[in-house]
Amino acid sequence: MAVLPINDSPSSDDDGRPKRTGTFWTASAHIITAVIGSGVLSLAWAIAQLGWIAGPIVMLLFAFISYYTSCLLTDCYRSNDSVNAKRNYTYMHAVRSFLGRGQTVVCGVIQYMDLIGVAIGYTIASSISMMAVKRSNCFHKSGGKNPCRMSSNPFMVSFGVVEIILSQIPDFDQIWWLSTVAAIMSFTYSTIGLALGIAKVAENGSFKGTVSGMSVGTVTQTQKIWRTFQALGDIAFAYSFSVILIEIQDTIRCPPSEAKTMKKATGFSIAVTTIFYLLCGCMGYAAFGNNAPGNLLTGFGFYNPYWLLDIANVAIVVHLVGAYQVFCQPVFAFVEKMAAQTWPDSAFITKHYKLPLSSSRSYNINFFRLVWRTLFVCFTTVVAMLLPFFNDVVGIMGAFQFWPLTVYFPVQMYIVQKKIAKWSVKWVCVQTMSMGCLLISIAAGVGSLIGVVLDLKVYKPFITRY
Repeated sequence: MAVLPINDSPSSDDDGRPKRTGTFWTASAHIITAVIGSGVLSLAWAIAQLGWIAGPIVMLLFAFISYYTSCLLTDCYRSNDSVNAKRNYTYMHAVRSFLGRGQTVVCGVIQYMDLIGVAIGYTIASSISMMAVKRSNCFHKSGGKNPCRMSSNPFMVSFGVVEIILSQIPDFDQIWWLSTVAAIMSFTYSTIGLALGIAKVAENGSFKGTVSGMSVGTVTQTQKIWRTFQALGDIAFAYSFSVILIEIQDTIRCPPSEAKTMKKATGFSIAVTTIFYLLCGCMGYAAFGNNAPGNLLTGFGFYNPYWLLDIANVAIVVHLVGAYQVFCQPVFAFVEKMAAQTWPDSAFITKHYKLPLSSSRSYNINFFRLVWRTLFVCFTTVVAMLLPFFNDVVGIMGAFQFWPLTVYFPVQMYIVQKKIAKWSVKWVCVQTMSMGCLLISIAAGVGSLIGVVLDLKVYKPFITRY
């Protein structure tokens, strides 16, 4: 067991790094910011594909699996000993410690591709909400006579400009305030969506929807299958935060042990978000039935009170501004670390310059960080403009990350860490769960990819207006 030397400096942790100050509440804020994202907006549509019985059951199943595997993952922050052993600063560090270099490369490719995909998905979702604000006001002024068609491109560019500015925040530890604001915003728009769903149900006088969801006849048998698979991907995406769990855990102070605090934060956050998910998804389905929109709040865009919808969609945009940074900070840190290790003598990469902000404060500007992060945001913005299909992109991202990052790697590291014997009862149980989740991910990915192919047949990049 590798035990770190004790560091008695009051300003440093046992690894010599600046003292970590994260708590149960800051970790919970990061998780809620990551979990209650744009995924919540597609849940009513997902339940509409699955129906009243399968929809909530699948959602609870994903919540349980996410919590269970997250608990396994938190124990991997330190190798072998949860208090004194060597820290694993990132998800990839943990995989390298337990599973070796080969699987680390595979994990890294999947993790960073997923984080980039999430950034693209959040750019799309934010533009949809910004469009919803403009369209609801336009529709209100015209009395419903103007279809108010517009392009999403200017809104994506606006979102990208804001992210370029915020991306210059140096590291994860310094965006806790952004996560706190984003978490508050997520509760704001989820609550509004829930309230509007309840109001719509009251207006209808009954709960809409069916036991089996979207029926064959309304759609073909083949479409029913693909939509069901895509719904699984959408729900998986709604719980996609394991990819940054270790990075969040690395911000937590010790004692108590980081694993103990993180397990409490994970349990609390998943419980809170699952309640919100069930309420928002089920009430959205009850309000619209099998015609539930792909994006719950923009689906309400042509109904009053339009000002309340504007508040909700503004809250979504503010939340996604913060969530984008939460998911992208690990990508920024990885590239900058690799660049510094490869070219340690390059002043462009390693040198920092002090930029005075006030008489007592200054900002350390690094030209490589400025250029690389700006290019990254520009890339995600352009891809979002080329593929602005919210439900399909969400489904693909959910399918792509769910099995490998949420299930497979945590399970394999747990087996190695606890030295679980092959073919023992526990080994068979966790491997069976892993294989079942693999099949779900494959099905969700196929369904979502087919959705993108169908959308591309009628979409013209940079031209199509909604």
